[in-house]
Amino acid sequence: MTDILVGCILIVGALFALLAGVGMVRFPDLYTRMHAASKAGTLGSGLMLLALAIYSAEFSVVSRALAGIVFFLLTTPVAAHLLARAAYMRGTKPWEGTIMDEYKGQASVDE
Repeated sequence: MTDILVGCILIVGALFALLAGVGMVRFPDLYTRMHAASKAGTLGSGLMLLALAIYSAEFSVVSRALAGIVFFLLTTPVAAHLLARAAYMRGTKPWEGTIMDEYKGQASVDE
């Protein structure tokens, strides 16, 4: 039963990682690509680490896998936000199909 659960979690995690890769290729600009990589990539890698923790059932492996999941959840959103802000400040324009730019007028390239 454990092998089936681990297999299902691995497949779902791999699908999310695949979706992150597809989003990196298909989305039109830096900001949407970064969103795909940070959200789907984090979920995919977190699920695969969870499957590893369940499969191993050793305290040292489980604790490191859980620490990795927490690390991903804490650092990826902050890193994605900072990279997007730095790109915006450097003048990287959003895709021309972007409906609303809430940051325009609040931030200048000279900051």
